[in-house]
Amino acid sequence: MIYSKEQALNLAEQIKYPIMLKASAGGGGRGIRIIYSNEELEREYDLVKQEAKISFNDDSLYLEKFIENPRHIEIQVLADEHGNAVYLGERDCSIQRRNQKIIEETPSGAIDNETRRKMGETAIKAVKEIGYTNAGTIEFLVDKNKDFYFMEMNTRVQVEHPITELVTGVDIIKEQIKIASGEKLELTQDKIKFTGHSMEARINAENPDKNFMPCAGTIKELHLPGGNGIRIDTAIYSGCKVPPNYDSMVAKIIVYSKNRKESIEKLKSAVAELVIEGIDTNVDFILKILENEDFKNNNYDTSFIQKQLL
Repeated sequence: MIYSKEQALNLAEQIKYPIMLKASAGGGGRGIRIIYSNEELEREYDLVKQEAKISFNDDSLYLEKFIENPRHIEIQVLADEHGNAVYLGERDCSIQRRNQKIIEETPSGAIDNETRRKMGETAIKAVKEIGYTNAGTIEFLVDKNKDFYFMEMNTRVQVEHPITELVTGVDIIKEQIKIASGEKLELTQDKIKFTGHSMEARINAENPDKNFMPCAGTIKELHLPGGNGIRIDTAIYSGCKVPPNYDSMVAKIIVYSKNRKESIEKLKSAVAELVIEGIDTNVDFILKILENEDFKNNNYDTSFIQKQLL
């Protein structure tokens, strides 16, 4: 925890720039600045504290080393109160804008089986060490050498959990409820198998052509895609009002297929079929990502959108 600007400057000198200044109570990409110099740190420190206070009613901050151009890989875990814990593979969340995820996939093409095993075992060691029970996610940054660095833990079910459910066949919500009821995990690590490939796209009420300005309004017409290997998570309907008070995400399109290439094509087809009239959405922006050659060739990192599409 950082308690003063002077302390932040001293720590930054120790771990070397670039560093990341983050809200301790943060989430959703808010309260974060990448800092490259003492001058930037002095300028941004008070701004981040103010943003943290407004967003989370808590202005405490912390500081960590910034890994440039990494992949953002998270490990899904389940842990019960009897000391049992398993990991359900990884999700690649590197397609993001301003630290907000847009497309997630599993498995990740950035890591091999050995790295996957090491990351999973590290996540299990962490949850056991702190005595954590529940569904949860340990998030890492992975550099070009496949070295991975702990970033944060989300002690909840995440937006992107359905893609893990599809490749493992494990109902994460069901397991979470059973854990909360005091039951032992019936799953063991050797029984968890990973089959096929899954992707998720977040449909947001925003206009990418106007700097991703949020768009509230009434949905006048709605058509949701369907078919084998396509899952839609949403609460919207024709005639419903999208208010300006909450996160801009209005739906998730999740697909499952036997490999990554087919998942991309299925997700493109599903997103193109989606019709939401009455509000602006990021549908065309998602299609641009899915049609990008570097994305299709698995040649991307967390800077992909900033470098190629903005």
